[in-house]
Amino acid sequence: MAAERQVAVVTGGAAGIGLAIARRLARNGYDIAVADVDGPEAERAAAELRRSGRRSMAVVGDVGIRAAAMRMAEVVRESLGDIHLLVNNAGIARLGPLLDFPEADWHELFRVNVDGVFFCCQAVLAGMLSCGQGSIVNIASWNGKLGAPNFGAYSATKAAVIVLTQALAREVAPRGIRVNAVCPGIVAGTPMRTEVERQGQAFGLPPSSERARSVPLGRLATPEDIANAVAFLASPEASYMTGQSINVTGGLWLH
Repeated sequence: MAAERQVAVVTGGAAGIGLAIARRLARNGYDIAVADVDGPEAERAAAELRRSGRRSMAVVGDVGIRAAAMRMAEVVRESLGDIHLLVNNAGIARLGPLLDFPEADWHELFRVNVDGVFFCCQAVLAGMLSCGQGSIVNIASWNGKLGAPNFGAYSATKAAVIVLTQALAREVAPRGIRVNAVCPGIVAGTPMRTEVERQGQAFGLPPSSERARSVPLGRLATPEDIANAVAFLASPEASYMTGQSINVTGGLWLH
């Protein structure tokens, strides 16, 4: 359980995995800032959390713009107080073979998936360091540990998130800050999954319903599976864990 009045920021928190994380953390006692580019959906999510009895606010901004990330953290601190937990969940997917992968898509992937994590970490760390405590959980992917055809550019961004997690964890560990990552496998029931399925059709990729057969535990992940791992890494039970990238893949990937 979180200590009373702890504040968590969840980027990409308006839907999918991000919303599941926000709900789980709220149940653990966190007040939640739902950060997203979709303002109406972010406010809808924040309103739901307020009805559950937690303080919650929507923050609209593009994490891939440094000034927007800095402003996001400032607004949260002004409204909810010091930030104790950052969950870098915001991300996008672009599929295609690397040989002719569009330059614009390559840059946009890195802008959101890598720059967004980097800028948001910078935005909250000064406050965490001044308090001598805090936790960051980055949402990476099993694709960051295994390159796959048509996922090369996406995999490169998630590999960058994993190594960024490791480096930052070592930098701030002496100051009492922990930094970890969660690497989801194939997660069903999210806007990201819908988009990946749509894009994958153009390259003859099988639907996730077929890919479930290859998962040792026999099913796809749910957003709640990922949220549970995030809640654990943020909790005192994980107080001796930092720099880790935890697989939540149903046994699909083991390293």
